[in-house]
Amino acid sequence: MVCTMCRALLLLGLFLILTPLVCGYTDGGFSVELIHRDSPRSPFHDPSLTPHGRVLAAVQRSYAGSGSPDPDGAVSEVISGTFQLFMYVNVGTPRTRMLALVDTGSDLVWLRCTNGSASPAPPPPAAAAAAGGTSSVFDLSSSSTYGLVGCQSDSCHSVHGTSCDATSLCQYSYSYVGGSSSSGLVSTETFTFDDAPGGPQLQVPRVNFGCATTANFPGYGIVGLSDGKSSLINQMSAATSLGRRFSYCLAPYLSDASSALNFGSRATVTEPGAVTTPMEASYTVEIVAVRVGNSIIKLPNSKRSPVIVDSGSMLTSLDGELLDPIVEALARSIKLPRKQSPNPELFSVCYQADGMKALEKVFPDVTLELGGGALVKLKAENVFMDLLLRTVCLAIVPVKYEGSVPTIGSVMQHNMHVGYDLDKRTITFAPADCATSFPSPPASVV
Repeated sequence: MVCTMCRALLLLGLFLILTPLVCGYTDGGFSVELIHRDSPRSPFHDPSLTPHGRVLAAVQRSYAGSGSPDPDGAVSEVISGTFQLFMYVNVGTPRTRMLALVDTGSDLVWLRCTNGSASPAPPPPAAAAAAGGTSSVFDLSSSSTYGLVGCQSDSCHSVHGTSCDATSLCQYSYSYVGGSSSSGLVSTETFTFDDAPGGPQLQVPRVNFGCATTANFPGYGIVGLSDGKSSLINQMSAATSLGRRFSYCLAPYLSDASSALNFGSRATVTEPGAVTTPMEASYTVEIVAVRVGNSIIKLPNSKRSPVIVDSGSMLTSLDGELLDPIVEALARSIKLPRKQSPNPELFSVCYQADGMKALEKVFPDVTLELGGGALVKLKAENVFMDLLLRTVCLAIVPVKYEGSVPTIGSVMQHNMHVGYDLDKRTITFAPADCATSFPSPPASVV
């Protein structure tokens, strides 16, 4: 990938003892923009689709990529849903601006790379023309801060599933649920993150990341936010005083507003009505019961119901023994005409309604009771999706595969500030107006 002399010089740099330099931010934390894959600000936006078609396509992608394995398994093999939320990262010196998928189910940060004239891992056709100075590939030969990682180093061992190449460099190869894959060399580079418009920047040197020369993936790369050693949140915590915490506030899908991804003290959820639940492995929490009106629904025989809080999968998936009585309880309260599903594979329960406002008038009180006594009140927009064309459908489906862990999808998290504290091992939920959580950047940015 690079010449032998370059390898030697770069590996020599790994043995230098340097004091981490982190600049441009305050202890108040910082926020970055989260962009939905179908937003007009995304290079993957398809203007030829109708709003109704866009919703169906997004759910179909999410459902096709769902099927999270047991949370005790290798987090590197999980990709939340398929291809939903992105953030900008600036890589290298000088900086290359790239748009990467944000995935709370992945532990590795990786980007498509090239070395000067060498052929890069090609981006998908739909993403070939990135706008606003955003690149689809990182040219490592143009950066003065790029470094390689030896296969016997701690940095290499911190990444799941690595091995040595013929010259003792650390290589990785990841396969994801849904058939995507990425492979290349584990490397180090300076990452710079833009705060909300007008704010400072956070610069973190020597971030371990995968420099992908082969990638079967519909995007430029992944920013892994799991609790794995090589995830961005753990690396950022080791280099700064921000701590191991982050939060997001997801704007409703049909809104064109960007969402916010927060780090440090800004990740603290302080809105009225905030509730906190214990966090198990891989951002898993426990559903103790679901309250629908006067009905309290639990799994039979004191069975546990762990669920992964997943920002990438749109639909929520639950055990059928829990979902069936929820559907029955909702049907007793929602006195609207039933409507044939536009896609029975995705939606089994649909009603005729002129949008969410009409549904809200007949929507019962619905509350998730989570571990530790946390009561998360759900609105109609958290339980149903507006498919337009006077159709609203239940955004909760049975788990796709036997043995899969259920998920709380992004629809159920719309207009909630959701905070993860990896040190306290908690997740906090609070109602919020997420369409205003991130200041709208100038239109010329993208």
